[in-house]
Amino acid sequence: MPYRTFVDTTGTEWQAWDIIPQLGERRSAITDRRVASAPPAADRRKSVRRVGTAKRANLRGIYAQGWLCFDSGQEKRRLSPIPSDWATCGEEALEAYVRSAEPVGLRGVSAARRYAEPR
Repeated sequence: MPYRTFVDTTGTEWQAWDIIPQLGERRSAITDRRVASAPPAADRRKSVRRVGTAKRANLRGIYAQGWLCFDSGQEKRRLSPIPSDWATCGEEALEAYVRSAEPVGLRGVSAARRYAEPR
């Protein structure tokens, strides 16, 4: 996983790294574990709900092939698909990538509201 830091034209220092999910391996391991430890049929109705299905759903669509993370300490952004030259391009290109990246909002708070000016 390549990792870079750079300073944009406003003086903000950013960290950048790529995330490439490997769902195939993770899903097969989860499936094997579930089958090996499956409760008897009578107890299945009482079992707790499955955890993690929302995370798998989030990896569909544009993020299924991975994304580029940007973090300034004050703001986080992600860009997908990952630009092929991001690990070697100049800081000007990295700044263009961070500008086009999508802000990552807090859970339950829309990104537009998170970055809106206070009233």
